[in-house]
Amino acid sequence: MKPKVVILCGGRGTRMEEETEFRPKPLVEIGGRPILWHIMKTYAYYGFDDFILCLGYKGRMIKEYFLNYEMMNSDFTLTLGSNHIKIYNKSEEKNWKITFADTGESAQTGARVKKIEKYINEELFMLTYGDGLSDINIRKLLEFHKSHGKIGTISGVHPSSRFGELVVSGNEVVKFGEKPQVKEGFVNGGFFVFHRKFFNYLREDDDCFLEKEPLENLAKDGQLEAYLHTGFWQCMDTRRERDILNNLWNSGKAPWKVWK
Repeated sequence: MKPKVVILCGGRGTRMEEETEFRPKPLVEIGGRPILWHIMKTYAYYGFDDFILCLGYKGRMIKEYFLNYEMMNSDFTLTLGSNHIKIYNKSEEKNWKITFADTGESAQTGARVKKIEKYINEELFMLTYGDGLSDINIRKLLEFHKSHGKIGTISGVHPSSRFGELVVSGNEVVKFGEKPQVKEGFVNGGFFVFHRKFFNYLREDDDCFLEKEPLENLAKDGQLEAYLHTGFWQCMDTRRERDILNNLWNSGKAPWKVWK
């Protein structure tokens, strides 16, 4: 059986409060579509379209978005009185299966994952955050995980620099560029694969952070491998990062758009 894809959608996104005061961070739009939609399109392109969304802050809005998805993206006829709806051109996402799991307003990432254990029947599952985009090859990530046989795989990525890039000849600036991705050092890229044994490392207590004891203990036990990705990766923690992603999409050169 193919692994399910678990997406963390419950945080408040306090560093983007001008956006997230009124909607959850995964619904912040990139190119007119929620960033969550872009993440799901990436997984679906590689054949993984069975999703579990870990909801929290304003989770009802995510439910409403997908409950109305077909009508908002298709032509349809509504018969008033009977409320019968005939949809004509169904969306490309018609085969997506989505489980909406309320995991609490204040739960941290590890607790949210633990709370959806009951929905994972397969040996493996994939996990990611609802606020980051990449051109990572999901199929190769899964193959790498299967090749080493350990409990967990974490993606390592090069982060974007906080500073603009200077290209100089002597003392003359010959090029000034936008903030590039650094070429050295890796950080957690947020694309994971786990064996279900990983649930034993998690607690349902709201203060269980995925990135602290669970992953630290997994590494101490020698059960965590890193899949190193040197291509595009960008999180969306600030308005500036949102604008970077929107500019890439609007330019027609969005590296994460692997689908047609």
